[in-house]
Amino acid sequence: MKRTSTAIALGMILLVCAVTWLSCGVKSAPIPPEEARPERILDLTAESVKDGVRLRWDRPRNYAGGKSLRDLGGFTVVRAEGQGGYQTLVEVPVTDQERFQVQRDFTFVDQNTQLGADYRYVVISKTIDGYQSLPSNEITIRRAVPPPPPNPETFTLPTPTPIP
Repeated sequence: MKRTSTAIALGMILLVCAVTWLSCGVKSAPIPPEEARPERILDLTAESVKDGVRLRWDRPRNYAGGKSLRDLGGFTVVRAEGQGGYQTLVEVPVTDQERFQVQRDFTFVDQNTQLGADYRYVVISKTIDGYQSLPSNEITIRRAVPPPPPNPETFTLPTPTPIP
């Protein structure tokens, strides 16, 4: 009888250990922080528009480690005037985490600019839990008056060149 109860107790202990081990949430090796951040944005562009300077960039699709990025939280737009130091300009949130179709590119218009002044911009993406990418490519732009759109009353189409 004592042997049977000992075997049952040992079996129960093994069962509890097995269930505890199988229910543990961590099944893989930890990821280093430099691989958990979003990949660096490399396509930041800027152009002078009527209201200021328009920045445009594509959404990062992967973590720096190569896996698909699913928890993009937002972007920090950073600006420097002339040769001065960078300062945070604005935080751009990403609100499409639960949507079926996500936003592929982002734009921001910096309306606090002066005509003739030089500006440098970078964008830093970040995950919901705070991992930040490396700064994007740096864009330098001199704020200028954009050319006016063509006047429909005076605009003429170019004459096509005849095909020989």
